[in-house]
Parts: sequence; structure tokens; C-alpha cells
Amino acid sequence: MPLERLFLVIAALLGGSAVAAGAFATHALRGQLSARLLEVFETGVRYQMYHALAIAVVALALGYKLAAPVWLTAAGGFFMGGTILFCGALYALSLLGISAMGAIAPLGGAALIVGWGCVAIAAILGPTRVPLP
Repeated sequence: MPLERLFLVIAALLGGSAVAAGAFATHALRGQLSARLLEVFETGVRYQMYHALAIAVVALALGYKLAAPVWLTAAGGFFMGGTILFCGALYALSLLGISAMGAIAPLGGAALIVGWGCVAIAAILGPTRVPLP
């Protein structure tokens, strides 16, 4: 499977599961969690959706060869890893009460920031032009 299609599949899965998690928070967690923990959970859902969309944009940019592919690929990887670490830590903190996960969230946040930096570099460098033989 080409990388841009893989990124698009991952974006779709993250986006769909963010919608499901948001519905779960609204219908099942309200009244079960404190207002603060519900807010933490909803922050995870929000960032998951933002980065599902970011991964979809990376997939499209790769497919249309709009920017440097190596940097776009790195951005997609950082977005995926950062989403798992950041959102996963917030979900574990709010649902399971694992306070140590609060130390993991900043690592995920840093990965998301690096991903955005990679997008900027990819855009600055532009598409890689391979000379025809």
C-alpha cells in the first residue's frame, strides 16, 4: 500500500474513533467522571481529531507531491506517534486515574509540535523534482 493511502486510512480510523470517543464522553462519561476529568478526556478527543485531519492533509500532500516527501513522511509519523502518546495519556489519566500518564502527555505534545515543524520544512523545501532520464 502506498504511504499516502496508509496515512489516509490511519487518518480515517483516528477521525472515526475520535467521533466515537466524543459520543462516549457525552453519553456514557458525563456523570461518571468529575468535570475536570471529563475536560481532560475531551481535550484528548479534540487533539485526536485535529491530528486525524493533519494526517489526512499529509496524505493528500504526499499524493499530489506538493512538498518534500521525506519531511511529509516524518510529519505523518510524528503526528501518529504524538496522537497516540498525547491523547492516549489523557484518556488513561481520565478513565483509569493513572496519574503517571500526565508525564507522558508532554512527550506526545512535543511529537505533535515536531510534526508541524516537519510540515513547515516540507512546504519550504517544496516538492522533490526527479530529473527525467
